[in-house]
Amino acid sequence: MNGKRPLGEFLQKRRSQVRPDDVGLPTYGERRRVPGLRREELALLAGVSSSYYTRLEQGHSSNASPEVLDAIARALDLDDADRLHLHDLAVAQRRPAKPRRVPPEQVAASVRQLVSALTDVPVVVLGRRCDILAWNRTGHLLFAGHLDPESPDRPAERPNMAELVFCDSHTRDLYADWQQKARDVVGTLRLAAGRHPDDPKMASLVGHLLLKSHEFESLWADHRVRACPVAIYTMRHPLVGSIEVTQQTLQAEPDQRIVMVTAAPGSASAHALALLSRTTHSLPAPHIPIPATGPAPR
Repeated sequence: MNGKRPLGEFLQKRRSQVRPDDVGLPTYGERRRVPGLRREELALLAGVSSSYYTRLEQGHSSNASPEVLDAIARALDLDDADRLHLHDLAVAQRRPAKPRRVPPEQVAASVRQLVSALTDVPVVVLGRRCDILAWNRTGHLLFAGHLDPESPDRPAERPNMAELVFCDSHTRDLYADWQQKARDVVGTLRLAAGRHPDDPKMASLVGHLLLKSHEFESLWADHRVRACPVAIYTMRHPLVGSIEVTQQTLQAEPDQRIVMVTAAPGSASAHALALLSRTTHSLPAPHIPIPATGPAPR
């Protein structure tokens, strides 16, 4: 994930996905050698020179202004998430790649208190690379009851949601529309990779998934990004059966997300989640340490 190739690959892929008819360009019935728009056509729509756009896509220009990037985004009809990703990739291209050591992510005491307080609502805290940093016992039982509930407290053993979705049979079976979940996970990971191009652990995770999963490889090559603040899934849970849930994601600390799961009030799915919550009361709760806020004892 160096600073040059991702921007050019993203632009090339997006350009290939836009047909001339979509943007009102005539083709006069000609046979085209490439799918989507040609470079000169996109440059025309964005109001920049063809040579400049070509240099940008090939990684030979690193001085694209925010205004030029917005013009290209409009020409490609990018949504807000795509536009943000485009700007992130351009910023990364301007600075030299410097892989750096990243300390283990920590969850703030206030977030841990929230996770502990929401006993009846499944809650999971995800880090920048989709590592599971914390969960309450209902969240643990909903998403990964087959795993050690205390594993998020050990940085070297933290489960990773992306790896679970693509490489864990329990998680694959959990989603009725696994393809939708897979697209959402890859799109979210793409956004994070664009924001953190120098994170070696991110590069290692992506490389691992590319080797382990052909489905991940295909979705990653598509360069789709997704913010997914709200998503609806049908889950097939081994304890409570089929449930339709709404997954809401809130931003916590920088690059950390609090994922909460609810169901329509009074629905069969809501009753199933309540049953799942009651089931957890008979199980030992996962340890959620809350760091002391006062001075250390002497």
